Amino acid sequence: MTQSNGAWLDRMYNNRVRVPEHAAHFAAWARDSAVARQQQLCELDLPYGNGPNETLDIFPASRPEAPVLVFIHGGWWRSLDKADHSFIAPAFTQAGACVVLPNYALCPAVTVPDITLQMVRALAWTWRHVAQHGGDPKRITVVGHSAGGHLATMLLACAWPAVAPDLPKRVVKNALSISGLYDLDVVRRIPFLKADLRLTPAQVKKASPAWLPRPAHGQLATVVGADESAEFIRHNGLMRAAWGARRVPVCEALPGLNHFSVVAALAQPTHRLHALALSLLAETAA
Repeated sequence: MTQSNGAWLDRMYNNRVRVPEHAAHFAAWARDSAVARQQQLCELDLPYGNGPNETLDIFPASRPEAPVLVFIHGGWWRSLDKADHSFIAPAFTQAGACVVLPNYALCPAVTVPDITLQMVRALAWTWRHVAQHGGDPKRITVVGHSAGGHLATMLLACAWPAVAPDLPKRVVKNALSISGLYDLDVVRRIPFLKADLRLTPAQVKKASPAWLPRPAHGQLATVVGADESAEFIRHNGLMRAAWGARRVPVCEALPGLNHFSVVAALAQPTHRLHALALSLLAETAA
């Protein structure tokens, strides 16, 4: 089969079909997220802009000048919510980090470039205000899953001073992309997504991280579940090929994980993925 075959593309990218137990993963995320919001100090639905869904949740650090982990959820830019992912926060706040979970508007009401700019606004807001919540604006790591991995990678490549003159060159110190998507040309041809994403060639050129110049600073770690499709595993290697091993020093397929179980691994203190995120947070102190 080739990438022009619609049925093949659907098999490669429709993770809810590939993982029949996906509903159980979503139920566990929702349950554990509700518990996290009940048991952890948190500030919910803070506005970072005036557009649709432009709010974020903060799980403050227990001490000032803590490293900041910003987690961007997935869902093909068209589903899910920050509230589904509060469960990620406790393991990182217990490790001394401040956790920020932004929301964004969903396709087809907006475009993928629109969502990317929403995340730019969310990170600019975080840089300006996170110190009020115990976070150090000079120590921001962005983590994203799936579509969120795409967005995290875009943020590492952002030319921040062009966004606003008060922003430094390195608003984002480093990033971790989990099961990310980096070449949107193939994504725009996936049958089950076409109607919602409505990606154009111009949008693909603007919003494909693998097509963008290598950033001058920062590191990107890319990981994928080893049980994911051949296409997601292919995407996982694209950024190292595009930006080189110096900028992308970690590029791994994690054994025994699928597209959904890999998210839970991020919140497990004994897992390699959690340790990788902690190492990125630690590196922001340098």
